[in-house]
Amino acid sequence: MRVFVTGGTGYVGVPVVRELVKRGHVVTLLARDEARVPKDLASRVQVIPGDLSDATALQIGVDQADAVVHLVGIIREHRRKGVTMQTVHVEGTMRVLEAARRAGVRRFLHMSALGARVGARSGYHRSKWEAETLVRQSGLKFTIFRPSVVFGDGGPGSNFVQELVTLVKRAPVLPVIGHGRFPLQPVHTSTVSAVFAQALDMDTTIGETFDVGGPEIVEYGQILHQIREGLGSRKLSIEIPLPIIETLVGALSVMGNPPLTMDQLTMLVEGNVCTNGDRLYDIFDIKPVPFSISRNALK
Repeated sequence: MRVFVTGGTGYVGVPVVRELVKRGHVVTLLARDEARVPKDLASRVQVIPGDLSDATALQIGVDQADAVVHLVGIIREHRRKGVTMQTVHVEGTMRVLEAARRAGVRRFLHMSALGARVGARSGYHRSKWEAETLVRQSGLKFTIFRPSVVFGDGGPGSNFVQELVTLVKRAPVLPVIGHGRFPLQPVHTSTVSAVFAQALDMDTTIGETFDVGGPEIVEYGQILHQIREGLGSRKLSIEIPLPIIETLVGALSVMGNPPLTMDQLTMLVEGNVCTNGDRLYDIFDIKPVPFSISRNALK
């Protein structure tokens, strides 16, 4: 199958593209920077220079595709550059859908996020819900995946675990937000890539939305302590009350790229757990991968 992929050079995107290529699909990537394509994929995929704002590049990509895998997403905004949740998640998805409809592409796989819903507290989850709504109303044969926090080896770009590793390395103590008992359901990159690749050949997934989580619930504080142990650090663990964290995050928000945004804090505190995670493992041919922190993540 000919597959057009957006976001294929990112942390989740690279494993997805590798899995698609492994299964024999002919993959075309939309990429702002061709240099970001890993060496092992460079000769095995076609690259179209551009981004979601480039209507011409999008149309070229979908015109030669049987299916679209839409993975582009951001976890923080860069408003001075015009990069916001609205422009990327909502308007970007709208452009990809419009291009797909014009080209007559029927199959559309979309990566949303666990927690996307009406009235979500975070702008990230609200924008992801808006994008989901556009996909559902598109008339295409869609499948939506909502991953929780993703871990494991992936492509370039920030990810939750590596950001925490950086925090633990740089901070003089181990800073635990609040009580630290915020539940997460980390899912491995191999699981995410497998369900996307398998869904292309599974008509039973058309029109469906899947929560994508790992086999266990892990608390934020537990992850911090695992990282500390993996680094061989003896830093003292200190719980910082939420009101203090909120004040600090608010003060740091004037920075161009703060270490933590209020949106990220909001999502962390509310937790991120699947409502029906077993369904994914019942339908797809995947094995649960327990949470762990790889050596690569600790570098």
